[in-house]
Amino acid sequence: MLKIYNTYIHIPFCERKCNYCDFTSLKGTDSQIEKYVNYLLNEIEIYKKKYDLSKKQDTIYFGGGTPSLLSIDSLEKILSKFSYDKNTEITIEVNPKTVDTNKLKEYRKLGINRLSIGIQTFNDDNLKLLGRIHNSEEAIEVYNLARECGFDNISLDIMFSLPNQTLSILQDDLERLVNLNPNHISIYSLIWEEGTKFFRDLKSGKLKETDNDLEANMYEYIIEFLKSKDYIHYEISNFSKKDFEARHNSIYWENKQYLGVGLSAAGYLANVRYKNFFNLKNYYSNLDKNILPIDEREILTEEDIEQYRYLVGFRLLNKVIVPSEKYLDKCVSLSKEGYLLEKENGYILSHKGLMLFNDFISNFIGD
Repeated sequence: MLKIYNTYIHIPFCERKCNYCDFTSLKGTDSQIEKYVNYLLNEIEIYKKKYDLSKKQDTIYFGGGTPSLLSIDSLEKILSKFSYDKNTEITIEVNPKTVDTNKLKEYRKLGINRLSIGIQTFNDDNLKLLGRIHNSEEAIEVYNLARECGFDNISLDIMFSLPNQTLSILQDDLERLVNLNPNHISIYSLIWEEGTKFFRDLKSGKLKETDNDLEANMYEYIIEFLKSKDYIHYEISNFSKKDFEARHNSIYWENKQYLGVGLSAAGYLANVRYKNFFNLKNYYSNLDKNILPIDEREILTEEDIEQYRYLVGFRLLNKVIVPSEKYLDKCVSLSKEGYLLEKENGYILSHKGLMLFNDFISNFIGD
């Protein structure tokens, strides 16, 4: 029986959908959220019959949506399905508007030891434009409260390439960000996703995309600035202080197996990558029949698994990839083109490969 050591749990509910977001998220009443949690618990029970979930988890990650909307009772019920201790990295994504001192203290009692706070920007005008429900003052207050409650592992999200955002506005965001001294920072360039309010406003001319050169300059500035503040740029979009890399997310980039549960959750078990239904009706319907709510399955061959090693692995900037014989010539060629650097009998991404990652990684698709 396959042993599971890492779990992703999706909580799809939000107080309000952000204008740029295309993730699976819903506005739910307390009773609707409670119903969802009960189905989620049933899904976990089905997996416990198929796989060994008795082992101590290395990581548990509550993503969303806004998992900080969950009651402490619901979180406790979910965590009771797993074995974990103080060494397990347990992360919950937090919207600053949805937590207070009492909730943060309860998180600590449950064993949650890492927060990922979605600040996005400290510019209140941009927060309103994004459709965020918090302001910059509330974000800073929640961060400080979390520190006071004993959280010593906090990640902050920051976005760039926002409509009307100048390099100067970004610089101010970054100064305020590092003044808080988070352990980990995730950066995200705005993506104009179809079906979002932002995309509709783009098409109608209400909003304009950031110039490509300015976006590239912003990304380079972020990298150099955070490096100058002793952050390690360990993954394309992630920075950390020493020994504070995101253990759970690193599983994805290292092509390791993990359980994914909840609406629209993805997982990777044995040789199968899967995605759950995006529709609550289908999700519930399958579980009512005691069937896993999986919508898509990709059964991987050995060649597929090898290919994924490069597709996700080169995102890690300090982890050397030693290519197999099949991919050696390709890596040699990409090194000569300046996309890769030779290191310790293998390769890592160069600055050119970093800045042109989509062009670079396309070389590993379709082989």
